[in-house]
Amino acid sequence: MEVVFLGTAAAEGWPGLFCECENCRRAREAGGKNVRTRTSLLVDGIYMVDFPPDNYVHVLRGDLVLSKVEYIFVTHAHQDHFYPEDINMRAEPFAHIDRRRTLHVYGNRKVGEWLSGVNMEKAGAKYHPLRPWDEFVAGDMKGKALPADHAEDQEAFLYLLEEDGRKLFVGFDTGWFPEETWRALEGVEIDLAVLDCTNGRLGGRRGHMGIEAVVEAKSRMEEIGALKPGSKVIATHFSHNGGLLYGELVDALSSFGIEVAYDGMRVEV
Repeated sequence: MEVVFLGTAAAEGWPGLFCECENCRRAREAGGKNVRTRTSLLVDGIYMVDFPPDNYVHVLRGDLVLSKVEYIFVTHAHQDHFYPEDINMRAEPFAHIDRRRTLHVYGNRKVGEWLSGVNMEKAGAKYHPLRPWDEFVAGDMKGKALPADHAEDQEAFLYLLEEDGRKLFVGFDTGWFPEETWRALEGVEIDLAVLDCTNGRLGGRRGHMGIEAVVEAKSRMEEIGALKPGSKVIATHFSHNGGLLYGELVDALSSFGIEVAYDGMRVEV
């Protein structure tokens, strides 16, 4: 299983779209791994978790061949995680592609509502509604939608994905997991856990996590057998308000065995 971190920022991107703060100035000057687009993952070239407004940047950068993506798992219907207007660009005359490939979009009822503005038939796309705890099969991937702690009106999901015995947990846009989600993770033995670290040094546990909560979450996952020995834990979804550039995040997290994601990062699981 190959996982590519297409984007690793929170809603505003980093540097922020309109921002003049010190944290954004430092990121602009430093460049490289400090410049972050909105968050999404690509798995094995055909699965995506979230569909942000920065898809076109990811295509130009070369990390994403969007015509080959067949399955999108949407965590929730906030614009930085789901930009359905771009699905219209899959239709003729905007895209000349193999029409035998259908684009399957999975998500909650709000995701379905947002798709009402997309001509799914012309785009060759199909919506698959999910509720909390639903299990599903997408190609060779098995998945389960778990409740997140993020924006109560959104019914946001965390995803537990499995392919060929390898397990990926995607936990962006969440605070401390609901207790029923923790119970569902007991003994799961995840190979790669991706965790929200939006708040950085600001801390916090509701809606989003910061460094302290991410460290705590890794510890609890180890205690309950959610991780196997040697599993990778990677923090992502960083806001400029969290204040720490890439190297500073590495300094804060590496001693706890937690890696720091950056745009374009590739991980073999």
